[in-house]
Amino acid sequence: MLFLGSLFYVSVLLINAIAVLSEDRFLARINLSSTTYDPSFGSGDATSVKAKIINLIASVRTLMRIPLIIVNTLIIVYELVLG
Repeated sequence: MLFLGSLFYVSVLLINAIAVLSEDRFLARINLSSTTYDPSFGSGDATSVKAKIINLIASVRTLMRIPLIIVNTLIIVYELVLG
């Protein structure tokens, strides 16, 4: 049971890390910005690893915003109450 709790914490921390990446400061510097990559205009292959990483980062930033707020709040309350 201890392993599953640690695995849950690690996964939430990794999703948080992806969600807070700054597109202007960090992602554009390493060419992973969704604004610089548009496969519809022939600037790359939509099935490449880079395209999949860009899509994953964009999806996590948009779809996981509200669930991350809820999960982070629950983890903070859990840690404050039960330590």
